[in-house]
Amino acid sequence: MTSATGPVTLLAPGTILQGAEPTARASYDGPMPSAKTDAAGAPAPVHHREQLDPRSSSRDRSWPPAPDPLPSPVIDNHCHLDFADGEQHLTVPEHIARAAAAGVDAMITIGSDLEAVRWTARLLDGPDAPASLRGGVAIHPNEAALHARGHGHDGQEMIGLDEALAEVDSLVRGAGMVVVGESGLDWFRTSRKDEQARQAQIDAFRFHIALAKETGLPLQIHDRDAHADVLEILDADGAPERTVLHCFSGDAEFARACVDRGFYLSFAGTVTFKNAQGLRGALAEVGLDRVMVETDAPFLTPVPYRGRPNSSYLIPLTMATIAEVTGTDLEQACRRIRETTHGVYDWPAA
Repeated sequence: MTSATGPVTLLAPGTILQGAEPTARASYDGPMPSAKTDAAGAPAPVHHREQLDPRSSSRDRSWPPAPDPLPSPVIDNHCHLDFADGEQHLTVPEHIARAAAAGVDAMITIGSDLEAVRWTARLLDGPDAPASLRGGVAIHPNEAALHARGHGHDGQEMIGLDEALAEVDSLVRGAGMVVVGESGLDWFRTSRKDEQARQAQIDAFRFHIALAKETGLPLQIHDRDAHADVLEILDADGAPERTVLHCFSGDAEFARACVDRGFYLSFAGTVTFKNAQGLRGALAEVGLDRVMVETDAPFLTPVPYRGRPNSSYLIPLTMATIAEVTGTDLEQACRRIRETTHGVYDWPAA
């Protein structure tokens, strides 16, 4: 198969890479050691939001007030509890407690670089792992490019891509894991004109597709400025039975193409942004049948708190927009989205 960007080299479907020994930290500057724990006994975050966007240090870092709770509970099917944010860093139990008070009774935390992958596995494997929390792990497409290069943006050495994927292969089979992800293609932060980086993203994406099918887990896809290429690879390799477009970012035409293939669309706080008319048009096009909700926290805080710290307790703001756009009563929208999310991840009990 050739993609819109040229020839691609496959990892053979079902390939299992063996035995990676961690030799270097993730590419983010200054991650906190994952061996430390917070006051509640959970592993302390390994990243801070400002590590990805230094400009965000000048923003309002106060936590938004709690919205009115939802009339029926929903699940945040994509957040990043490995990231700290805000003037006061919340512990994992604090995130969970705030979410529960808002009507978000379950959360899936995603580890998308090697440090976060290990953190997520450690959090979920302990005897005190929260019952309302599950996880997923993968090598993010931009991280895949760095592993192929052998060093991060700061010049710090990184293990090779095969070794990183081998660790994902091992840890995604552990306790509490319900999804492979997030994996996919990102032509925004990594140029597809960079042949090595482009090929690394494609190879990693195909590895994760095969891994999801082998393990029987859903696949969460990161797709940024890569809609056509994502569909082409999924069509060529065969998408997992449960495939989720995390933080859906396409228009109505792309949404219809995804839903017609049986995929699920997960909407984050971006659907509330004033400049997101196209995204709301996509939601209106497909309705609620294959829609879920997420935060992508600590990023993508919904309006009116865009730019401030994000956490699962703010999902009611996103749900209000989803209900409005689809012309659905809020309670009914919550029930339908929770039912869909339960079906995709087979958790928690209906």
